[in-house]
Formats: sequence, structure tokens, C-alpha cells
Amino acid sequence: QVQLVESGGGLVQAGGSLTLSCAASGSIFRPNVMGWYRQAPGKQRDMVATATSGDSTNYADSVKGRFTISRDNAKNTVYLQMNNLKPEDTAVYYCNLKPILIPTRDYWGQGTQVTVSS
Repeated sequence: QVQLVESGGGLVQAGGSLTLSCAASGSIFRPNVMGWYRQAPGKQRDMVATATSGDSTNYADSVKGRFTISRDNAKNTVYLQMNNLKPEDTAVYYCNLKPILIPTRDYWGQGTQVTVSS
């Protein structure tokens, strides 16, 4: 089993910055993809950014140039640096881990709230 623990959410004014962290523990399969998804009230959960254990990254168009995902594989931790935040970035942000060779396994964190005031 894999546990994901997120931290770093909060309330920030538009134009501000936040950094989210997600630490994975347990039986972590490699190679894997770790990433961040978000879900606003009444909307579906969408991908924000992902990073493979080989450091290949992918971003949603809406956050390109503002958000940066990074990994510390030695610490099994993924980060999301969020700059120039906008009110539309307000959502619950979820950490995700997917083993690349076992696609039926899919692990989620409990979520952390990010609120951007205008």
C-alpha cells in the first residue's frame, strides 16, 4: 500500500505564490508518475501537472508558465510551486502516484485546499 500526505495549501491573494508538497511512503513501485490534480466545487478533477521518475513533466495549458512541478526521488516527494495565482486556481489539490508498469494501481492523497482571493 502507498500513502500520500500533502501539505502547503492555504489562502493567498491573487498574484501570490504557494508551494505544495506531497510525501509518498509505503510500497512505492518504480518507475512511476507523480502529479497534482485539482477539483473545484461542482467540477471534475483535472490534471494540473505530472512528473515521471525520469523527470519528464507535463502541464495543463492553464498553468503553463506559472506552475512548476519537481521531484525529489530520494525523498519520494513531489512539489508544486505555484506563482501568479489567480482566483480560478481555487480548488482542492490532490497528489497522485501511478506506477507506470502497473496501470491498475492508482493512489491519491487526501487533498489540500488552495483558495485565491481577488
